[in-house]
Amino acid sequence: MDLIHPRCAGLDVHKKTVVACVRVAEGTTVRHDVRSFATTTRGLRELGEWLRAEGCTHAVLEATGIYWKPVWAVLATEELTLILAHASAVRNIPGRKSDVKDAEWLADLLAHGLVRASFVPPAPQQALRELTRTRKQPVREAAAHAQRIHKLLESANLKLASVLPRVVGASGRAIQAGLAAGETDPERLADRLHPRSQGKRAAVVEALGGRLAPHQRFLLGQHLQMIAHVEASIAAIEAEITAALGTFRGAVDRLVTIPGVSVTTAAIIVAEIGTDMSRVPTAGHLRSWAGLCPRLDESAGKHGSRRTRKGAPWLKPVLVQSAWVAVRAPNSYSRALFHRLCRRRGKKQAIVAVAAALLTAIYAMLQRDQHYRDLGPQHLTDADRRRTAQRLANQLRRLGYDVTLHEAA
Repeated sequence: MDLIHPRCAGLDVHKKTVVACVRVAEGTTVRHDVRSFATTTRGLRELGEWLRAEGCTHAVLEATGIYWKPVWAVLATEELTLILAHASAVRNIPGRKSDVKDAEWLADLLAHGLVRASFVPPAPQQALRELTRTRKQPVREAAAHAQRIHKLLESANLKLASVLPRVVGASGRAIQAGLAAGETDPERLADRLHPRSQGKRAAVVEALGGRLAPHQRFLLGQHLQMIAHVEASIAAIEAEITAALGTFRGAVDRLVTIPGVSVTTAAIIVAEIGTDMSRVPTAGHLRSWAGLCPRLDESAGKHGSRRTRKGAPWLKPVLVQSAWVAVRAPNSYSRALFHRLCRRRGKKQAIVAVAAALLTAIYAMLQRDQHYRDLGPQHLTDADRRRTAQRLANQLRRLGYDVTLHEAA
């Protein structure tokens, strides 16, 4: 096996320690030197000095949770090429599991060029990614509190959710604030309706015939306060996301031209995949990474499961959610694709295919710096017609005829 890196290192990263193995090939002899360092800043600097003294040019470490990030941040300042490896791609031989053996195994794989490097985004993209991922948790908390309010009102026989489209909308919150304050008269509570909801006054009065117990009134007030606090936190995070977009603003402005993609969705997409598509060979590689294509499972000519894998957990759900909005756009390619596949594959597989089509368009837009251009509802029908005509023409050519195709007027 060819030797690619004669002086390299393998780093087995843990929470408190880093086990480092320096592999030095001198002629026909190979030397392994293993040492352990603390993960404090001082310990990581000592690790960098040792690697520099040994003349290492490359070092590999596993993507173990978040523990690799400080190691990467400190060693990135050294004159050293760092490689981040996926843990499943560099798994050691069973029965040889120890920190020292893992470090030696990583060094041996790197020396022979058998480690496929994972992408580590630059600092601006990492900052944007942390903000967009953090935003998701308070959004979930706000939705959870809204669900608890709905459960609380239903248990008190207050059918507000059956009348108002949103329990925590403007009218819903005003009425719930009155309930939490001790108001029980349905007419006075209905006076709190938003002007646009006054047409539902009679139904709201009828729905407010139930009664809250004292402990339920207390819990309702607590849920309303927590929703207000969480929404304030979401607003602060979104303001920080807007400030962190910076150089990504142009890409976000192009992505929002896609039906179903909002500014928040575009920021999440940019945070996850970046704007430099030169590191992704094709759109198919991007779809595979996102988990929006069938898995490859074949042996002896037989195909196994074709289900999609989990893929990128922060990107895939956002694309599927955008796809549900895109298929509602009239006279669009996404709508035509969804209804075409829905008859044969069902709604779930059809919406995943639409999400994959959106990601393909995003790849082309970021690669070419272009705005979204919808292919139209007739694109699939026209493509079928061209394929049918070409297939028939090829059949005639095989029969010995000279065929030339021209579009009819």
